[in-house]
Amino acid sequence: MGRKTQVKCNGDDSRFEEVASFVHSRFGNSIKYIADVAGGQGMLSRILNKKYNYDTEVIDPRHYQVVGVKNRECEYKSDMAGFYDLIIGLHPDEAIRDVVESAKTRPVLVVPCCNFWDRTKKLGTKEMVVEISKWLDENKIKYEIVTFKFKGPKNIGILTYR
Repeated sequence: MGRKTQVKCNGDDSRFEEVASFVHSRFGNSIKYIADVAGGQGMLSRILNKKYNYDTEVIDPRHYQVVGVKNRECEYKSDMAGFYDLIIGLHPDEAIRDVVESAKTRPVLVVPCCNFWDRTKKLGTKEMVVEISKWLDENKIKYEIVTFKFKGPKNIGILTYR
């Protein structure tokens, strides 16, 4: 119950393939276990698993993954990072702060969308990336800013290194 075989996603469907390809190009076989935070239906996880042979798991309190995608039906917290080699937050909504804070212990790829980083300020995607970068600088975490080619204004990401 709760699983779908036909998937309809909002936004540019090419984002899943592009992010998966980017992860593989940066990490290759040096990682195995990936958390796909707020991964929704699990399309990114499915590609990472089927095409690149990563062991991926969607962590999302909403349970509606496609068949064959592992999931944990819960909210992601940064203390869960130790179970994974890489934490991905592709538009992680309310989990953004926990995803970014995971960079203290694990590599993180985050592509922010809605401003759940700092609710006291009105931040667009670019402003959020600036604010997250400041936090990473303060915590002495190495990172790079990445612009993906998929459509939409929410295509700027940050990759952290450990």
